[in-house]
Formats: sequence, structure tokens, C-alpha cells
Amino acid sequence: MATPLSMEWILITNGKEQRLNNEDNLFEIVFEGYRIFPLNEKLEVKRTLKSEQLGAGIIEELTFKNYFTYCKYRLVSLHSVN
Repeated sequence: MATPLSMEWILITNGKEQRLNNEDNLFEIVFEGYRIFPLNEKLEVKRTLKSEQLGAGIIEELTFKNYFTYCKYRLVSLHSVN
């Protein structure tokens, strides 16, 4: 049986991100399935696919384990405080 894999160019959080460090703007989000993101590149961060861009983030670490993707990213710019 094939394992689903997708390549993502926008980080969509759906409000499920967890802040790891207040001082560094470091966040982690867990996705079901395996998703690949470009590392060390600035990506759009959105709450939902149809929402406005929340800011920009850089993926620093991806971990694949038990059919989940653990993604750590740093928010480098914020477009709005809301």
C-alpha cells in the first residue's frame, strides 16, 4: 500500500500551531500524513487556505513519525496582530 505524500508551498495552520518559545517566535504544528516543505525558505503562513496571509515563516525542522509530520517553523514576519 502506498503512503500518501504531498509537497506544500504554503503553511496552513488552521489554528493548531503551538508556540514553543515566546522569545524566538518558534512554533510547532502536527499534520496527519506526510508533508514535505522547503527548508530554510520563506513561506506564506495562513490560518486557512482561503484566508489572507497571516505572515511569513521559515521551516526549520521536519520530522516524520507514525503517519504524522511534525513541523517546526519560525515566524519571521507578521502582517497583522489579529
